Amino acid sequence: MRVKVAIFSDTFYPQINGVANTLKRLTDHLEKRDIEYMLFIPGPAEGISYPNAAEFLSIPFFFYPECRTAVANPRKITERLQKFSPDIVHIATPLTMGLYGIHAAKKLGIPITGSYHTHFDQYLKLYKCQWLSPLFWKYMKWFHRSFQRIFVPSKDTKTILEAQGLQSVSLWTRGVDSRLFHPDRDKDAARKKFGIREPHILLYAGRLAPEKDLGTLLKTMGSLPEEIRERVHWLIVGDGPEFQPFAKESAGRGNVTMTGYVTGEELAGLYAAADLLVFPSPTETFGNVVLEALSSGTPAIVADKGGPAEIISEGRTGRICPAGSSGEFASAIQELLGDPVKLASMSREARSYAERQSWDKIMDQLLAEYKEIAFEGEYRFRNLG
Repeated sequence: MRVKVAIFSDTFYPQINGVANTLKRLTDHLEKRDIEYMLFIPGPAEGISYPNAAEFLSIPFFFYPECRTAVANPRKITERLQKFSPDIVHIATPLTMGLYGIHAAKKLGIPITGSYHTHFDQYLKLYKCQWLSPLFWKYMKWFHRSFQRIFVPSKDTKTILEAQGLQSVSLWTRGVDSRLFHPDRDKDAARKKFGIREPHILLYAGRLAPEKDLGTLLKTMGSLPEEIRERVHWLIVGDGPEFQPFAKESAGRGNVTMTGYVTGEELAGLYAAADLLVFPSPTETFGNVVLEALSSGTPAIVADKGGPAEIISEGRTGRICPAGSSGEFASAIQELLGDPVKLASMSREARSYAERQSWDKIMDQLLAEYKEIAFEGEYRFRNLG
């Protein structure tokens, strides 16, 4: 049985975020397996269009401007979905496109599944709106009530959703392109480009936003002993609303270069050039950048909350520190930079682990669940008939 898949999302490539990257991986895999799919997405501000996509007028989303909120006619969406006639609908975001997708799929009797990518409730706390958290979870339970399955990227996320009363939660982890992200790159290229003379490079990669706990990163920079600070150069890779505040606050805390958004080969080169990834975010459902760093032979120091703690093997591929503890992060950096033998061993272990995280295997497991859900939906439909 070969399934046809309709995917509804409020974000997609070339937007730079974990959801967009994962969905691009998924659609690439569907093409590789010769599986028909159609995207239902907001029209991107960049004006890029896709041949197998229905795109709709959109505006930036309040909490996450990189995502866009679609404004569309539900009847037209239902007509497009009916014409495509998929076996399954995959809802990737709980915003307007997700709502349109649920409405259309239910009207046409198509099985619905979906994926949970972002802890929006934790964003509410950061934006001083924590009083909305009970309403948020009430909405999430309502939103997912008709899903045959909810796919999540980590056990931690699965536990959180089940504790909130969501059902049929299934694990869909993430892979990494180990050919793109690998250790055998020109490590001097980054040093030449950014004029780095210090012997060690410490890397942060990700969105520069409150949910990433950049305050802990700044405090970690300042907590390093002077003799260590003089020997390290920080590469801050990414962009977002905290770019300028972070640039201002990091001045005087060490040798810092802020690169802005970087992707592809250039990003892979930065991972490979770094000695360590320092990633204090406690809000990740998975943490793609952590796996990309490991694939590049770069051990990672992460917080003990969220998905990254499941990726790291403590003491073997990196270190896991208490969330928000800049002192622990600084101690871990000092310990590993002071033990080159241990760091080299971690680098080998990191690469070995990442090589086993195959996107093909992970996506094929998802396709198997798609088929199971589509078959269950067809069986129910026949019984109702």
